[in-house]
Amino acid sequence: MSTVEHVAQEGTMTATIPAPTAPLADPAVVVAAPAGTRRRRSPQNLVLPLAFLGVLLGAWYAVTYLVLAEDQRFLLPAPHVIVTDALLDSGSMSMIGQSLWRTIVVTFVGLALAIVVGMVWAVAMSQARWVERTLFPYAVALQCIPILALVPLLGFWFGFGFWPRVIVCVMIALFPIVSNTLFGLQSVDRGMHELFTLHGASRLTRLLKLEFPAALPAIFAGFRISAGLSVVGAIVGDLFFRQGDPGLGILLDNFRSRLQGPQLFATILVASGLGIAVFALFGWIAKLAVGRWYDQSRDVV
Repeated sequence: MSTVEHVAQEGTMTATIPAPTAPLADPAVVVAAPAGTRRRRSPQNLVLPLAFLGVLLGAWYAVTYLVLAEDQRFLLPAPHVIVTDALLDSGSMSMIGQSLWRTIVVTFVGLALAIVVGMVWAVAMSQARWVERTLFPYAVALQCIPILALVPLLGFWFGFGFWPRVIVCVMIALFPIVSNTLFGLQSVDRGMHELFTLHGASRLTRLLKLEFPAALPAIFAGFRISAGLSVVGAIVGDLFFRQGDPGLGILLDNFRSRLQGPQLFATILVASGLGIAVFALFGWIAKLAVGRWYDQSRDVV
């Protein structure tokens, strides 16, 4: 058995003190640690959404063939008609593809500007209470103003081309970024702030090494919300400016005016798919940047 020897400074006596030994673990009470780093999947995660989709398709077919008259079925064409007459039609998909690309460009340019403006806005408000009291009411007002009421003014001021559409995207996508970023920066644990104060950290160090890392989950939640809203902003701006190269908004209005039901629904599906794809993209980026350390509840089904 290992010992720790202590030699006294006075005299020649040597005290031998046995070193403490770790207690042996009782095999009867040893419990394996739960695997909290891997999410357990359940078959219900796939079966339930597919079952609900089947119910929706059944109700769709019932309305199309049992409720609507034959000359009114263009109002709600059956799903297989949308696939055959629009999604598998090269002419329709060519127009939808070109419009989709223009909408994607407007969406990402507007979202990038909203992220930059929103982050700077939120950081400024987080640094001083008087700045928050001064600027936050304007963020709320921007969220509450009907965007359609501002579209004519934007057209008068900036024209009816690419940049007014981008501005509409920024205005619609800005508030979730501002509010979520501000919430995340202000939600840091007080004890961590006191620890940084104890070590004499500067305001910039506190912001970059404490507040920003702690706020990342809330920041990326705002990004995901604004990602979907930016798609809506691109389509709304395109629908109301109606000049320049047509995006999905103009295409939707053209198909509506021509009573082309299958093409209209196909464009709606493509626009929805774009919103879902942008939302999923930022969810993937958030998982790479933050990981799942902040939300252990996701491990439990």
